[in-house]
Parts: sequence; structure tokens; C-alpha cells
Amino acid sequence: MPLPAEARFWIARALGLWRRGWASLRTRGLAASWAGLLRQVRRRPLPAHALYAPPATAFSPFVMPTSATPRASIVIPVYGAFAHTLACLRAIAAHPPAAAFEVIVVDDASPDDSLPKLRAIDGLHLHARATNGGFIAACKDGASLARGEVLVFLNNDTVPQPGWLDALLATFETHPAAGLVGAKLLYPDGRLQEAGGVVFADGSGWNYGRFEDPADCRYTYLRDADYVSGAAIAIPRDLFARLGGFDARYAPAYYEDTDLAFKVRAAGRRVLYQPASVVVHDEGTTSGTDLGTGPKAAQVRNQAVFAETWRHALTAQLPAGSVPSPALLHRRQRQVLVIDALTPQPDRDSGSLRLVNLMRLLIEEGAHVVFVPANRSADGEYTATLQQMGVECWHAPTMPRFPAWLREHGPRFDAAMVSRHYVASEMLPLLRKHAPQAKLLFDTVDLHYLREKRAAELTADATALRAAMRTRELELALIRDADATLVVSRVERELLGIDAPGANVHVLSNLHRAAAAGPSWALRDGLLFVGGFRHPPNVDAVLWFVREVFPRVRAARPTIEFHCVGGDVPNEIARLADVPGVRVHGHVPDLQPLLDAARVSIAPLRYGAGVKGKVNQAMAHGLPVVATTCAVEGMHLRDGEDVLVADDASEFADAVLRLLDDEASWSRLAVNGRANVAAHFSLDAARATVRTLFVD
Repeated sequence: MPLPAEARFWIARALGLWRRGWASLRTRGLAASWAGLLRQVRRRPLPAHALYAPPATAFSPFVMPTSATPRASIVIPVYGAFAHTLACLRAIAAHPPAAAFEVIVVDDASPDDSLPKLRAIDGLHLHARATNGGFIAACKDGASLARGEVLVFLNNDTVPQPGWLDALLATFETHPAAGLVGAKLLYPDGRLQEAGGVVFADGSGWNYGRFEDPADCRYTYLRDADYVSGAAIAIPRDLFARLGGFDARYAPAYYEDTDLAFKVRAAGRRVLYQPASVVVHDEGTTSGTDLGTGPKAAQVRNQAVFAETWRHALTAQLPAGSVPSPALLHRRQRQVLVIDALTPQPDRDSGSLRLVNLMRLLIEEGAHVVFVPANRSADGEYTATLQQMGVECWHAPTMPRFPAWLREHGPRFDAAMVSRHYVASEMLPLLRKHAPQAKLLFDTVDLHYLREKRAAELTADATALRAAMRTRELELALIRDADATLVVSRVERELLGIDAPGANVHVLSNLHRAAAAGPSWALRDGLLFVGGFRHPPNVDAVLWFVREVFPRVRAARPTIEFHCVGGDVPNEIARLADVPGVRVHGHVPDLQPLLDAARVSIAPLRYGAGVKGKVNQAMAHGLPVVATTCAVEGMHLRDGEDVLVADDASEFADAVLRLLDDEASWSRLAVNGRANVAAHFSLDAARATVRTLFVD
């Protein structure tokens, strides 16, 4: 009787940890292996900050640091409740946005002493209405006075948190189709009030996430929403005017924001919930909460107006009474699950960059991507970056262990991709059980058994060769079990044609976005290597280059410098900083200055597998490369035209010197290298394969 999928998961995880730990001890030593273990088990949560609240002291005049040339116009309608207005304005003044802004306060004939106090605040653009007209009328007045390219409507009973406005505005830059963007709203006690709104088929609304934990994985990624609450929203001023602003039929208030969202969407723009913009909202302060009396009574009446106006669009909405979930919110999209060992760190290794760009490409193709790291750990800004792309990221403590999580979420997925054989061996049985409808894809990243075999042959290590053969058995078994397998080069696909005949294998190589060509030959100098040192081939490559090649280069060019860049630097690499001309930088988050300064990039790899991101990255930036045969394997490169290839230390040094001294050769390789990346390693080059595997 076969073991249950859950038991197979735990057995595979235990065996995998033991095998990888033993292999790491043999090849990398105790210190590096211990550091790797800590990376696997660490919990680096996304930053949690206490909510900011300005001091509730008696009013005294202050200055609002506004601009005469604002990018954003913050419109705040006010009707009494000065204590709330004061807290809102103090919060903005205490933590002013980086973007230039103005604040337009529209006093809607307040019955208290709001107006004289507001006049005492320097920097406000204050507009006093003679009679009370309600929220919509006040917003209309404020919008007519705005000078910024983006209108931001903000309730006076809010306390915007630091960074709120810049996050809203950045959304229009990173997501050009955005037309309306709303903040994450919290109650003063820290509970979630709204993470974007849901509209049901009868026109009624649902505050998604109401009373939940705002850090819950369901509410921490950017996504399309049916509507976003008018308590804190941003919209381009010209779009607001073109759509006619808030519809006066909803006066004095309620449903005007929902109607605006539907108009924005009808105009072909997106309505987005932005979780990085956090605003505390004391809901009901200005309008109460009683649906039977006062301004709140308009909510019932306006639902009928809204439902009639948008009756055709509402037929596509969820039925009233549904309980919204991520599966339902993304029901119109293909939902793709991606699992890798760790959260990708695209500034540290090429595999991570490939995975992030693959997820970006899937999103461009209309899919909804869910990412889960096998260690169930958030990874700070790296997780936040994925969430800002629109990736639904799951991690502890919200996420239970994999068997329970897949039991709940498995039925929603159309495709599931698992990267690396030691992760796939754990996950594939669970996915077959809990996501039987999903197409299961095994992403090799590179063929591990090929890399391990080459390393063992280079060092004549019989024990390592036996381990490589065990890895081969594991990988080939997964390739047989998966619906499709992804490799990064034609060389690996051809090898699997021999080792796994009949397997459904596709090439999905490194993915790079176009980059500027950078400075000319004359404005550059020096050599550059980029590669993370958790990867043993990179350690071997740098040691060989510094010991065997670099002295020959320095003999001809005594002032030349070699810049070695990569995280997780072991002692043997760190000690190279004592060699004249060698600079060991460690991890460098922004490589652009080094890519622009170096004249030659090197890839002196003596063993490995897959396609080398360091080669792609340099070429994408117009930086010519000298590489070994192993380093350019499967990359469609022509020696002497796109790259210089050399495997002998003397020949490698000669190739480096040629590019240092020959501007014409350098320029030819710079142009051809960029063309190679565009043709074979760009997002557009991979689009057809991605559609075949994930979308169609």
C-alpha cells in the first residue's frame, strides 16, 4: 500500500535535508554549511511598525510643508470634528511625503470653530463653503482648485501613516494602467478595516478583510479591487475630470467612490488596492453608523441607484452572500502556484532574477501568481517586492504547514511550478493529491546532477561522483512524474533526450529586461566578476582566475584592478583582497555603477550547468565578456563576435588584454552581446513558451 502524500512529504524533506547537509559539509565546510542552515530555518518577517498617532495636545498654529508646484493635491473635506481634522493634518506635517504636494481643505460650513483654526495653519489652501453641501460637493470644490497631476481624496477622520502618499503615487509609476488606487485602511486599534472592497451582484459591498489581522498574507499584496474606499484614494486629475468626477446623484455621500471605481474600469484603467499605503480611519466619525438616520441613511438609497446604473456590469460579480477569498477574487484569471526553496533575491543570484522575471511575465500575460517558499519564511524587502508586483506571497505565521495549506488552496490552481529537485521531491506528491486539476511543472533551474558530475570529475572525487549519480536518479524520476520539465538551455534538453527519452522538456532560459548600454570603451577600466559564493563553481572560478590568470594580466597592465562582487564570501575568497589589484566587494545591491565602470566582465567557470546569469547580465548592459566554454554553454554565442572564449589561463589572459586594448573589438562585442540577450534571454523571447506552459 503506497504511503500517503503527507507522509511522503515529511520523509522526502528529512532525507533531502540530510543529503544536502552532508554534501555541503564535504564541499563547503562547517561554517558555510551552518550559515546555509540558518538561512533555511530563519524567520525574517516583514517589518511591523507601531501605528503613528500625533500628540493630542491643544491646538496651536503650525506650518504645513506644502509645495507651490505639487505633484499631488490632497483634498480634505471638513464638516466639524476639528479634533480629527487636526490629527490628520498634524500627521501629514510630522511625516511629510517625499513627493511635492499641496493640501486643500474644504470647510463645508462647519458648525464648530474649525474655520478660524484652519486659517491659522500656514501652508494650507483653505476653501470655505458658505453652505453645507455634503461630501461630494466639497470634493468637487477641492478638485476644481487642485494643481497637482494626481488628486488624493482623504477623509478628515484619518491619520495617514508615514509613507502613505508616496506609496499611492508610486503605484502609477510601477503599474501604468492604474487609474484609481486606494490605501489599506486600519481601525485605530490596529485591526484591518478594508483591504480593497468587493461588490456583489446586488450592488451591496464588502470591506475585504474587515476586523482581520492586517499582516495576514491575504491582505499584503497589491491587487485589483472592485472598489476602494473614498477615505483615502488617488486618481489622475485629468482622468477624474474626464469621468465627470463623483456623480452628484449620490449626494450627499455613499457609493460615489464605488461608482467612480466602475467608471475607471469601464474606461480601461485598473482599480488597485495598495497595501503599502496605510491609513488609520476612525470610521463613522463624520457620518455616523446608523443606516436609518442621518447621512448614513443615504447608503441604502444609493445602493439602488448604483445597482440600476451598473446592472449589466454587476452580472459578472459574485452573488450576494458569498464569502470572498483569494480564490474567488482571482476567479477570472488563471492561478499559478510557484514554489522555490527560498524567496528569490534577484540582486544576489541569477536563478532568483530568472524566477522574479518569470513571475513578472506571467502577470503580464494575465495570470495571478501565488508564491510560497519551501521554508515558509518571509524575507523582508524581497517578499515586499513580490507583493508590490501583485504576487500573493504566503509565509508563516499566517500560513500553516504545506499539507494543510495545499488541502485548502490546491483546488484553485491551474498550474503549479516547483523549482529544484529537492523541493519538487517533497511537493509533487502533495500537489497530485490536493491539486489534481493543476498542470505540474518541474523547474530544474539547472540540471543539478550535471553540475555535480562535472565538479566531481574536475576534482577526481569518487564519493562526489556517486552522490551526483544519486542526484541524477532523483531528478530523472521527477522529470518522469511531472507533466512538463523546464531547463535553461538546449544542451540540457538534448541531454535529457538521451537520459529521459519521451519526457516533455521545454527550454525556459534566463530572463532579462533591456538595460541602457552604458558608457563607451574610453570611459571604462578594470575587470568585473559577479556571482554569489553560495554557489561552489563561483568560488572555484575566482580562485583559478586570481591564481592563474590575473598575474598574467597584471604583468601587461600593472595598474589594472579586478572587482569581485558576490554575497556570502568565504574566507578563501576574502583573503584574495590581500592580492595587489584585487578588490573583494561582497554583496552589492546596486550593480549599475560597477557595470558602467568596468571595461571587461569575466566568467572563468571551470564547471557548472545551466545558463550563466553573470554573462547575460553583463551583455544586457553592453559590457563585453571573456568566458570559458563551460560559462557560455547553450547561450547561442559566437566566439569572437558576441564573446571571447578561452579555457587555458594564458589564452584567457590574452583575451582579457585584447578587450582592454582594442576598442573596435570591444565595441563589436558590446553591440552583439546586447542583441544576443534581446533575441534569446528577454521576456519577449520567452513569452511563447510561457504561454504554452502556463497560460494556454
